[in-house]
Amino acid sequence: MAKSGPPAGGWFFLNKPAAQDANNSSNPPTPAGGGSSNPLPVAPAAGLASPVAASSFALPVAVPAGTAVRIDGSTSMVTINLNLKNGFQAKFPSTTVDAKANGSAKGIQDLVAGTADIAAISTPLNAQDQARGLAVVPVALDRIAIVVGTNNPFQGGLTAAQVQDIFKGNAQDWSKVGGSAGPIKVINRPEISGTHQTFKEQVLGGGSFGTGPNFATLDRDATTPLLQALGNNGIGYATFAQVVNQKTVRVVPVDATTPEAPNYRYQRQLYYAYKNPPSQAVKDFLGYATSEEGKKAMLAGN
Repeated sequence: MAKSGPPAGGWFFLNKPAAQDANNSSNPPTPAGGGSSNPLPVAPAAGLASPVAASSFALPVAVPAGTAVRIDGSTSMVTINLNLKNGFQAKFPSTTVDAKANGSAKGIQDLVAGTADIAAISTPLNAQDQARGLAVVPVALDRIAIVVGTNNPFQGGLTAAQVQDIFKGNAQDWSKVGGSAGPIKVINRPEISGTHQTFKEQVLGGGSFGTGPNFATLDRDATTPLLQALGNNGIGYATFAQVVNQKTVRVVPVDATTPEAPNYRYQRQLYYAYKNPPSQAVKDFLGYATSEEGKKAMLAGN
């Protein structure tokens, strides 16, 4: 993977998934091996108040011993958080980064409550969060993949319209989308999931998910249980970084395009949110995360 990236903190993230992302562990195993891609420049999401530019946070020369940073939020950012945690702690000994992944909504909740210093989020801040004094820095660009189990008889691709039909509940049999006859089981994420909300907006055009008996909604926002639930007839969605190297699933091309392609249609910006004014610890961590050194650490393992 190229080691140079776009300005203002935008950074395309295509990395191996943390092995136990679904456990929301603060210390998932270090990913091995790697994939490759080209970084893409990306602007802040439309409708989002101008985020603080990455240059607002300078890479610190030194960080006081005992500095602690607490991160909670999107399961899509488990690997990003892990790599930055490892890099920050290595560069600045006697510092601690505690990174959890309980979903974007929980990250914002903890940030507001003061039980987290940074929220890793996969959707832009809404007006209410901005009014509460929260701000964001763009961190990485991610793609949402459509996935089926490797033993699923359906081996083809889907059009964007067919993806909509499946997840809105209009197509409930694989024969409706070019496969062999058999019921489609849709594995959905809970509404608190940032990935759920992004999928709803980008893929369903703001429409609603289906609610029929062929839909199963997870109790918590985690990728591993979703993949395990696919079976031979299921379909679901996940951040590409967490499924790209999974052996039990297959990524379904959409309009003959897979997430590696620059023109893949389902992509989103990932952010770090913080309270304004930020503490010194937050300034130091975000200064590292948005620096060239932090970008290289973010891609560790590639």
